[in-house]
Amino acid sequence: MDFLKSTVRFFHHQFLRLSWLALLLVLAVHVLLSWCLMYLAGEAELLAPVQWLYFYMTTSTTIGYGDFSPTTELGQVFAALFIMPGGVVLLAAVLGKLSSFFITSWRKDMQGLGDYSDLTNHIVIFGWSRYHTPKMVELIYGDSRRENRNVLLCTSQEIDNPLPEQLLFIRGKNLNDPTTIQRTGVVNAARVIVFREGDDRTLATCLSIAATTTRAHIVAWFDNREMAGLLHSHCPQIECHSNISMELLVRSAQDPGSSRVQQQLLSTLVGPTQYSVRVPDDFAGTTFGRLLEFFKVNHEAIALGVAESATGNNLRLNPSSIERVEAGQVVYYMAAQRIHGSEILWGNM
Repeated sequence: MDFLKSTVRFFHHQFLRLSWLALLLVLAVHVLLSWCLMYLAGEAELLAPVQWLYFYMTTSTTIGYGDFSPTTELGQVFAALFIMPGGVVLLAAVLGKLSSFFITSWRKDMQGLGDYSDLTNHIVIFGWSRYHTPKMVELIYGDSRRENRNVLLCTSQEIDNPLPEQLLFIRGKNLNDPTTIQRTGVVNAARVIVFREGDDRTLATCLSIAATTTRAHIVAWFDNREMAGLLHSHCPQIECHSNISMELLVRSAQDPGSSRVQQQLLSTLVGPTQYSVRVPDDFAGTTFGRLLEFFKVNHEAIALGVAESATGNNLRLNPSSIERVEAGQVVYYMAAQRIHGSEILWGNM
């Protein structure tokens, strides 16, 4: 018995080393030879395609229901000495190889070794912070009416995917390396967030991303305002953020409770939140006063301001009621949930 187990184990390991094509070819040859042996043994009841498949699988997996089985002595000998041991080894090898494939693929994704260069319309986060990135992801998914985009994390830290149920994952030694950036599919991404350890790394990563042909909207966080200004001077299309805690501190001192307003405006998890919507290109235009009234009456939303584009210094908060709102502009508003442009009856303004 030990010799038989060792023999089966030996052949099983040998078959696992074969390529998929070679393994399936050996399995097909074994099925065909087994059928020929049963034909020579006169087992006519087993030879029809469906009955043969059923008999071969139940025999090879050692289930053996017994409703179909050889009735001749020669057929029983062939089944015992050729079909059963050969089928057991080959099917075990196929299942083992299939299991190994899925485990390897899963580990590859967990370790960040995959390639998502074909991904489109997704969000890429460059940099991992144990405390800030999970909150960032929570806020992204907290927008229940956001466009259903995949979120991909790219980091240089030696970690496995920290949020496998929510994030796709890429790991590279250098986040400024074009190969690593290409694997994130940043060229076809919709949004990019850069939040790295240190302003110098953030700056380098932003410049590397900007060197691609991506049309994604890029936002970056800096501790130092001068570094944010340096990047903005070279890449005005990148939206830069820096620490505004001092402004919030002074504002709360002058107008107590202001921090609550800022927190709620930015959080998708509690109460009304600030969103934006692009005015369609075929819009005939209206006044900000009419827009303000229309948003409140029809969507229980408050229009906060208008900008010519998503970046730059052209934002006008609370403009005069007679100021024009034209096609292609971006409207910023506060509402309980996101309002998609297609849900707004622009022509009724």
